[in-house]
Amino acid sequence: MAHLLDDEYLKPFEPAIRGRAEHAFARATELTQGKKSLADWASAHEYYGLHKKPRGGWVFREWAPNATSMWLVGDFSNWKIDPRFECFRIPKSDVWECKVAKDLIKHGDNYRLEMRWEGGHGERIPVYARQVVQDPKTNLFCAKVWAPPHAYKWQNPQPGKPTAGFTPFIYEAHVGMASEEEKVASYTEFRDNILPRIKKAGYNTVQLMAIMEHPYYGSFGYHVSSFFAASSRFGTPDELKSLIDTAHGMGLRVIMDLVHSHAVKNERDGLSRFDGTDYQFFHSGPKGWHAAWDSRCFDYGKTDVLHFLLSNCRFWLDEYRFDGYRFDGVTSMLYWDHGLGRDFNSYAAYFDGSMDDDAWAYLQMANRVIHESHPGAITIAEDVSGMPGCAAPASDCGIGFDYRMAMGEPDFWFKLAEKVSDDNWPMGGIYYELTNKRGEEKVVSYVESHDQALVGGKTFFFQLADAAIYYGMAQGQDGLEVNRAIALHKMARLATAALNGGAYLNFMGNEFGHPEWIDFPREGNGNSYSHARRQWSLRDDPNLRFKGLGDFDEVMLHAIRKSKALKNAPVKLLANEPDKVLAFVRGDLLFAFNFNPTQSFADYGVLVPPATTWDHLFDSDEVRFGGQGRIAAGGEYIPELVQHGPELVQMIKLYLPARTAVVLKRRI
Repeated sequence: MAHLLDDEYLKPFEPAIRGRAEHAFARATELTQGKKSLADWASAHEYYGLHKKPRGGWVFREWAPNATSMWLVGDFSNWKIDPRFECFRIPKSDVWECKVAKDLIKHGDNYRLEMRWEGGHGERIPVYARQVVQDPKTNLFCAKVWAPPHAYKWQNPQPGKPTAGFTPFIYEAHVGMASEEEKVASYTEFRDNILPRIKKAGYNTVQLMAIMEHPYYGSFGYHVSSFFAASSRFGTPDELKSLIDTAHGMGLRVIMDLVHSHAVKNERDGLSRFDGTDYQFFHSGPKGWHAAWDSRCFDYGKTDVLHFLLSNCRFWLDEYRFDGYRFDGVTSMLYWDHGLGRDFNSYAAYFDGSMDDDAWAYLQMANRVIHESHPGAITIAEDVSGMPGCAAPASDCGIGFDYRMAMGEPDFWFKLAEKVSDDNWPMGGIYYELTNKRGEEKVVSYVESHDQALVGGKTFFFQLADAAIYYGMAQGQDGLEVNRAIALHKMARLATAALNGGAYLNFMGNEFGHPEWIDFPREGNGNSYSHARRQWSLRDDPNLRFKGLGDFDEVMLHAIRKSKALKNAPVKLLANEPDKVLAFVRGDLLFAFNFNPTQSFADYGVLVPPATTWDHLFDSDEVRFGGQGRIAAGGEYIPELVQHGPELVQMIKLYLPARTAVVLKRRI
C-alpha cells in the first residue's frame, strides 16, 4: 500500500502533515498522562450518568462547571424537587454527584434534571442518559431509567477482525422508514422483515442511520440531542441489541452513523447551554454555530469535550456491539468554514490555515480508540474535500479512517443522467471517476445514498425514468423511457460495484429502483408518512419490472463476492469513445459495457489477459432482469492470438447489444 508522503506533490507540505500528526499524538499523551491506553481513558460513560452501585443503591454524576445547584426530578419524586435527590459538587471539581438509596429509584422510572446557575435555571436531560423518551402529548423528552433486572443475553458471536481481502457491501438503512406501512417502524420489525432481505440480496454490512436520539424525526437523525441513547422511536435498547445480535447470526456486520460533527441547538433536551453557558461543549459565539445546519459546533480542543466524544465512540461498540461507524460531516469538522462553497482543487487548499487542527486531532484519536478497543471495527469518513491522509493510518501521519466516502461518484452519475446526452457519456471519464482515489486510501463507492433521494431530489432510477415510473413499469410494457432507465440503472450499478475502491454502498430500496423521494412527516406535507417508507411489494411483484432490477442487483453482488475478484485492482482493457464501449478485468472477471444508446456490435474484439476460455456468467440484458434476452446464456469465448505491436496477445470477440453489460469469468 502506498504511503501518504510518497506523493511528491505533498512534499512541500510535509512539515504541516507531520505537525498535525505530532499534535494528535501529543494531545493523546496529555489526556492519558502516559498511564493508560487512549481506549481505556475513553470511559466517561462508565463514570457519568446514572448507575447501580455494586453494593446497592444508585449513583448519578454530571459534568456541569457553571451550575450552582442540581436535582434529579422524576417519577420517584412526583416531579418535584426533593432533598433526597439533590446533587452536590464534588470538591475541587466541576462534577456533580447524587447518591440514592436502592429502593428509591427503579427500572422504568422517568426523570430529568432541575439545574440552576448564576442568573438562571432550567430543565435538562442528563447528558449520559441511556434511554430518552418523548411524551406524545407534550412532545417533551425525559430520561428513563434503563436497568432491567436481567441484562440482555447475547446469542451470537460478533464478527472478528476483517481479513485482508474483506470488502464491505453496505446496505444503508433507516429503521423507522423500513416498513411499507405509513408509520414509524421498529427495531423488531427491521430485524424480522428487513435483515433477511439484506442477507439474501448479497450485502454483508448494514449501516443504520438515526440511531442516536434526536428530537426531530425529519432530521434523518443528524441533529442529535442525547448521544448515549438509542432512539426510542424504534423501540427499547434490548430490541436494538436483538437486531444487531440477529444480524451477527446471519453473518452481517452492523455499523451506525456517528454524528460528532455538530449537535442539535435544543437546550432543554440537548447539550446547548446545558449549564447555562454557550461554551460548555461548544465554541462560544458565532464560531459555535453552524449557520447552514442551524446547529451547534463542538470545541474539539477542550479536554472534557474530548472525554465525552471519545467515550461515545467506545460506548456503542461496548454496549451494543456495533461493528464500526460512518462518521457524518467530517468535512464540516475539519474546516473552520465547514468546507462550504469551496473548491478543493489544489493541495494548498488543505494547508492554508482554514483547518481546525483540534478537530483533526480528535478524529485521529477517535480512530485510535475505536481500533484499540475493538480491532474488528471499521470506520468510514464522509469527507467531500478529499483531505490527504483521511483514510491513511495514524502511523503514516493520517487520520486513521479505514475508508472514505467517494462522494464524487454519485455527483458524476447524476450529472450524466440529468445533463449529458447518452451519445456523449465519456467511457474514459466513467472509468477514471470510479477508480479515482489516492494510493494509500480505500473508498466506499456508490451510485447513490440517502443524500440523493431527499425532498427536492430524485433517486437515480427516478432521474432516468421520470414520469414513466408511474405508468410504464408493468411486465410486457415496452416504453422507450423505461427501457432506457432500466438498462442504465443496471449498468451504472454494475460498473460502480465492480470498480469499487474498497467498499460498495446502496441505500435501502434503491437497488430495485424505488420510486420518488424521501420525505418525513411534517407540516408542509400534512404530516404524511407516504414518502417515509419502503414499498417492498414493488420489489416482490413478478408483474412489475422493479423485480428485475432487484434480481439483477442480487445476482451482481453474489457473483462479484463469490469470485473474489475484488482482491485485485481493476485493469482497463479499452475505452472506445466513438463506440461507447468500456471493458476492464478485475481478478477472474471481465466486464464489458456497451453504453451506445442505439448501436449493437457483433464480434467486438477485446484484448484480454491469458486464459483458456472465458465463460458467460450473466449479462444485464437477460429477460429475468427486464432486458430483451439478446445474448445466448452459457456461451464460451475461446481466445485467439492476434498481433498487437511487437507481441502476440489474446483477443475474444463479443456480441454487445446496445445499452448492455456482459460479465465473463476466466477459465485458466
